[in-house]
Amino acid sequence: MTKQERATRTRQALIRSAAVVFEQHGYAQARLTLISSGAGVSTGALHFHFENKAAVAEAVVAEASRGLRDMSAAIRRGTDTALQALVDTSHALVELLRGDPVSRAGFRLSCDGERAAAPDLRMEWHHRVRELLEEAAAAGTLADDIAREDAVAATVAVTAGFEVLGRHDTEWLSSYRLTGFWQLLLPRLAAAKTLPLLDPAGTGAVASPRPGPGAASAVGEAEETAALTAEPT
Repeated sequence: MTKQERATRTRQALIRSAAVVFEQHGYAQARLTLISSGAGVSTGALHFHFENKAAVAEAVVAEASRGLRDMSAAIRRGTDTALQALVDTSHALVELLRGDPVSRAGFRLSCDGERAAAPDLRMEWHHRVRELLEEAAAAGTLADDIAREDAVAATVAVTAGFEVLGRHDTEWLSSYRLTGFWQLLLPRLAAAKTLPLLDPAGTGAVASPRPGPGAASAVGEAEETAALTAEPT
């Protein structure tokens, strides 16, 4: 392994460890020593990659943003219609939020008042929902009497609400919950000719992104470290 490859792996391990620590302790209480130990490196190694805690948080949000964009683009390439792409992307998003600590921490860090870091992932999701619905309207697959902005608002409000509620109850991040939402909305949203072609449960057009090399061990170590240092309740 080259020096550059080792540096890349270390940086990714630090980002994933930081995500676990931020999620479990919050930004204010997160300590750099927890992040570095969770990644299996020294605090000196952490400071080689990141100037301070704010820089680590920004890297977590940036990584979550990249994952969201890459996932959305890949799904659109693998689906026939923009409406199905929207359904599939929402399912992939809740799967990321359920299984990927970087995505969960990224949304929380970018959107909450404790430490709002650019970019705003909910706003990015809002833009993506609007883009797909505009594409669907241009293709004639939306119902004629649908108000596009109302559809955007409903989709964003519900999916963003699932993200917030899912922090405390992962049932809100289940495929079952999201499928129920689309079963309710699609008959109102889609043109009559398009509705039979849509699957509210998602088509699984693109496999969910997997963590990078070494991520599983880094996350496991970070979770163990965070649990050992958590305040008793």
